[in-house]
Amino acid sequence: MHESSSSNFNDEKYMRRALELAEKARGRTSPNPLVGCVIVNDEQVVGEGYHLKAGTPHAEVHALAAAGDLARGATAYVTLEPCSHFGRTPPCSDALISAEIKRVVVAMKDPNPLVAGRGIDRLRKSGIQVDVGLLLPEASTMNEVFIKAITTELPFVVYKTAMTLDGKIATETGNSRWVSNEESRHYAHQLRDRYDVILVGSETVIQDNPALTCRLPVGKDPIRLVVDGQLRLPENAQVLTASAHSPCIIATTQAASAVKVERLKRLDQVEIWQYNSPRHVPLEKLLRDLVCRGWTSVLLEGGGGLAGSLIQEQLVDKLDLFIAPKLVGGNGPSPLSGLHVKSMSEAKALQNLQIDMETGDLHVTGYL
Repeated sequence: MHESSSSNFNDEKYMRRALELAEKARGRTSPNPLVGCVIVNDEQVVGEGYHLKAGTPHAEVHALAAAGDLARGATAYVTLEPCSHFGRTPPCSDALISAEIKRVVVAMKDPNPLVAGRGIDRLRKSGIQVDVGLLLPEASTMNEVFIKAITTELPFVVYKTAMTLDGKIATETGNSRWVSNEESRHYAHQLRDRYDVILVGSETVIQDNPALTCRLPVGKDPIRLVVDGQLRLPENAQVLTASAHSPCIIATTQAASAVKVERLKRLDQVEIWQYNSPRHVPLEKLLRDLVCRGWTSVLLEGGGGLAGSLIQEQLVDKLDLFIAPKLVGGNGPSPLSGLHVKSMSEAKALQNLQIDMETGDLHVTGYL
């Protein structure tokens, strides 16, 4: 819904470009949002920019620097309301006013309570025309991680798993290499590059011994988080020993061996988060603690016990499922063994489903 409806085809074209620019920093701006800005004067793009990472200049500053004097009297297209407060950088609304921008088109208001309409008000009070709401659905989806974290203080959680057509993530002997095909697995590494944290349970570490790193040529390793209430994971596990550019956090409880806790604490890149609970890690508290550290997106990669528990506690936002055209039968593990639903009326429904078979596996995404 537009607050002002003076948009036209060109407005949409320039806003789509701003969204495209914002996407370039996917996985790099946390805890900040993705933001792109395009400055147009006489139907000519005179400046472009996007926010690169937290603590660095915002999109508007980059675009204004590129535009220089040509910003005077121009229109700025911004994917998110320009900020009006002093954080690690000065307010962008002031920068737009100083540059004598004539009109600002904003895709969505900032859900951050520190901004929440104040940037728009400041621009309007200085005589700048502001139109709000152009391509709002696209802008909201692009910043679903930021919106979730800033409004709930919980991270956005995606459960990514691969299963056979008969719903197994491994054979009954525990063999899971490989359920999905190579192309699907490449996509999984793209997800690791985009998310702040990769989360697994101790059973996954014990069974599969994954390194949980990103294997893209220029990818970034996510923070590796293992939920291990009784500190069962072996001390030679790859998550503890493999070379990675990110720490490994072990979330455990009072049931953990104090001696083992001390040994693990001495390892490079390993942190132990010990919760004051008898056996089970308090999952919501764990997720809130991630946001306190500035990590706002979580890629949950299993196993079924942990994934089911998180879904049961309504802590998962989205599912990313690869279903391989294979059958293994038997009593192999389920991707959601920790979820317990008594009747079909209580089944968890997925919304906004997207289904494709481009990789050769059936790829289903949906929101809980």
